[in-house]
Amino acid sequence: MSKVPYAAYLRVYEPLGAFPEPERSHWARYAERGDLPGPQEELRRSIRELIAVPGRVVPPKESADAFVAVVDGVVCVCPWRTRLRSWEALGEVGHWLMPQSVLDEALPPQARERAVEEYGRWRERNPDARPWIRSALWHVPVRWFALFADEEREFTAAEPVGEGLGEGRPAALRYRTPMVRARQRVARGLRTVRDAARQAAAEAPSEVGAQEEERGASPGRGPEDGPLAAALTDVGRWLEEFHPRSLVELDYGGLVYTITEEQLAADRSAAEVAAGLSALAEGDLERAGRLYEELTERWMTVRERQFAN
Repeated sequence: MSKVPYAAYLRVYEPLGAFPEPERSHWARYAERGDLPGPQEELRRSIRELIAVPGRVVPPKESADAFVAVVDGVVCVCPWRTRLRSWEALGEVGHWLMPQSVLDEALPPQARERAVEEYGRWRERNPDARPWIRSALWHVPVRWFALFADEEREFTAAEPVGEGLGEGRPAALRYRTPMVRARQRVARGLRTVRDAARQAAAEAPSEVGAQEEERGASPGRGPEDGPLAAALTDVGRWLEEFHPRSLVELDYGGLVYTITEEQLAADRSAAEVAAGLSALAEGDLERAGRLYEELTERWMTVRERQFAN
């Protein structure tokens, strides 16, 4: 397997019945193929688009491929929607941690502007379109772990290189859970975070009020609307757009190339998030804060490797 950019993925696999015709029939035929693309194939194709001359910021047409999973005998698919996700990624360019000169060389400004204009016209015709896949470079967002339980963790050891067998297979780590459970966990986590924030505000109203005023917060904005609450709200709303019998998957993807197999095998991030939320629910803010800080620091160490030579 070729090494690809270090990205993690949050995917939703919907049952065939969730798709209207003729898309449903297309995916039904597609799922029967014997040569379905692997988890890194989409990214390899995207890389080929970028290194083409001239480079293409967005694919000229939408992908007709998807990831396929069978859940309790039901075929579920996760459409790539590479073109839509490429358009949406352009809106995050300002948050990319790279020098402007490097960005302009990789994605010329005029090409980006044309793509943005094209996306605007397309969005007017397709106001309800949404991607089935979210991605994150060089890390896994903490809010994603709130969707899963430790027992849903699936670690696969690396397959060593054998003589004449190619380069082997890297270790892998993913979580999978039914949509219903993912929604319940997000809702429960959001309630816990907001309840803890309200409790903290009640115990120290003057200090919290001063902090809100210093940040310029509006009078109608409560302390529970912090970054973690906002992040959980965002992912929760996204999940609500899909069929309730869908499958939700967190895949470490290309991150396995920047984390050792030993570290990957020992990674229990979902369990740590669950423990942190439990501590919040019990009113143990000190323990919750310590767990959250340890988790974010560990992932920041991974994220900072993008600046290594």
